Amino acid sequence: MAPYGWDAEWEAEFAPYAAQGLLPGRVVRVDRGQCDVVTADGTVRADTEFVTPRDPLKVICTGDWAVVDPEGGDPRYVRAYLPRRTSFVRSTSSKRSEGQILAANVDHSIIAVSLAAELDLGRIERFLALGWESGGQPVVVLTKADLVPDAATLAHLVQDVETAAPGVQVLTVSAASGQGVDVLAAVVSNGTSVLLGQSGAGKSTLANALAGADVMEVQAIRDVDGKGRHTTTTRNLLPLPAGGVLIDTPGLRGVGLWDAETGVGQVFAEIEELADDCRFHDCAHTAEPGCAVLAAVEDGTLPERRLDSYRKLIRENQRIVAKTDVRARAERRREWRLKMAEGRAAVEIKRGRVR
Repeated sequence: MAPYGWDAEWEAEFAPYAAQGLLPGRVVRVDRGQCDVVTADGTVRADTEFVTPRDPLKVICTGDWAVVDPEGGDPRYVRAYLPRRTSFVRSTSSKRSEGQILAANVDHSIIAVSLAAELDLGRIERFLALGWESGGQPVVVLTKADLVPDAATLAHLVQDVETAAPGVQVLTVSAASGQGVDVLAAVVSNGTSVLLGQSGAGKSTLANALAGADVMEVQAIRDVDGKGRHTTTTRNLLPLPAGGVLIDTPGLRGVGLWDAETGVGQVFAEIEELADDCRFHDCAHTAEPGCAVLAAVEDGTLPERRLDSYRKLIRENQRIVAKTDVRARAERRREWRLKMAEGRAAVEIKRGRVR
């Protein structure tokens, strides 16, 4: 299972389960209470009944290393999964703002952005914040580079993205012409990469180019608005011929933050560095005297758009964290009430037996 990322550390983690006769395997797809798990003996279909907690961040996910029943059981079950090294998590678009895990044990977050549509730098910064927070290394891939009319325009677009993505590698790729695919293949050849982006960003086409085969279905984008339809409907883990594995994901309409304070700080590292020179340690960078961030905006060294985006993501993340804390307290109260009720019921039963 080495091509799927199995190593000595995973083997050591699995040792207690191996002693019970259980098998290790990597989850390559999850679908309606079932999952496909690749093991040393091949891919098996397993039931996830025993790993379906109420917490959506603890459900089994593509990329997890699963603990599976040995051959002979019908059905076979996933009994547990090994502790995750990293995970890519976003907030759902529902009013409850629950966390949703998209991929587990990832080393690279590949953010696909189509050059066939107008760049949304704020959305790229949002993806990057989640990418940094996941624990993996983000990479921005500007797809459909063959549709940009000239080299000067392409260079300008790349520069805009590099400004929004400090410390992040920005690649230009055309799956149609093969431009840049070899460079990206080298980046993802070591470890696990998750491919993220909106519908129409060319993720499935890019996955096929990296896999060297038509493993993912591709649909044309709409001419009316340049947007794509959801070709990929589940998250799939694919082994790559040049090494490494790739998790392809459905197009994401909403990319909500989920407790990503560290990730936001990474994306806006220059603002965090400027803030160290503000007169007040709790400066909000709005109208405070001696604000080094506002001074940088005034002298042109910091684009105002960057500061606006930083403020927006900070506020959003604070709201999410506050909601999470409220829900956690409510869940603890609910569990405590259940335990109290169970305790009272046990006492009544005992009293009944005494009589």
